[in-house]
Amino acid sequence: MSHTATTQDEKQLPVVGDHHVDPHFHPDGIAFLDGQYLPMSQAKISVLDWGFLHSDATYDTVHVWNGRFFRLDLHLDRFLGGLEKLRMTIPFDRDGVTEILHNCVALSGHRAAYVEMLCTRGASPTFSRDPRQAVNRFMAFAVPFGSVANAEQLQRGLRVAISDKMRIPPASIDPAIKNYHWLDLVRGLYDAYDRGAETALLLDFNGNVAEGPGFNVFCVKDGKLSTPATGVLPGVTRRTVFDLCAEEGLAATATDVSVTALREADEVFITSTAGGIMPVTEIDGAAIANGKVGPITSRLMARYWQKHDDPAWSSQVNYPR
Repeated sequence: MSHTATTQDEKQLPVVGDHHVDPHFHPDGIAFLDGQYLPMSQAKISVLDWGFLHSDATYDTVHVWNGRFFRLDLHLDRFLGGLEKLRMTIPFDRDGVTEILHNCVALSGHRAAYVEMLCTRGASPTFSRDPRQAVNRFMAFAVPFGSVANAEQLQRGLRVAISDKMRIPPASIDPAIKNYHWLDLVRGLYDAYDRGAETALLLDFNGNVAEGPGFNVFCVKDGKLSTPATGVLPGVTRRTVFDLCAEEGLAATATDVSVTALREADEVFITSTAGGIMPVTEIDGAAIANGKVGPITSRLMARYWQKHDDPAWSSQVNYPR
């Protein structure tokens, strides 16, 4: 062996940096973390956090439109309910969380915002595997509003594929607890992309239609609306559709929705805080009815956005003057 050769023992180890250099893009916004309001680029969690390692977390998202939160109380109900069911605690009551969300939006300056509140299990100071020893961690952020459907898709309707992937059954995880268990949804999305569609719907444990990545689904037949009843997140926008239907004199029911019923519907639309009420005009490559956005869908879409200015449904953000 040559005397000039470097042995394994003589190899220089890499230098340990004193801070992380982040090469990634971050949207413009403000986050709340550990009692501090920070730019989104500075909002980070440990790789040891169980929210990251085990998807042990719950969250909720609400949006701001024209400077007003929409149905914030319903989102807070669901988030606080999820904390209780997961046996998590945070150092803020309902009013405290509300104030933090308002501050994130006001400090961001966004008049149209996507706002998230979340709590992870955190990590154990002693690296115990006992979840009771983990310190739960609350965070929130406000970034620019985003939609499941873009402007073109809202105009012509989404192209959806029905995946054969089964949504996680409610006996395993209560769908009323909003969570980050999305691998079934992500696999469904790839099924959709492989078939030339733009998003996906998954099936429930009985082979009926369940929901998609971040949205519920409705179909309209003979003027009556139906949406899957079991194995789905009870979405706030889904609830809003029921409330709008009551005002508009339309019949709406939560029930089993078969794949056949969805394909043979007169109209189909999806609902999400990220986009509101969004039309679907094609399923598995076949047009729904005449392939155009239907009249009931259009009517509900218009009413939905009108309600954003209604003080009974929305609340003003106090921006700095």
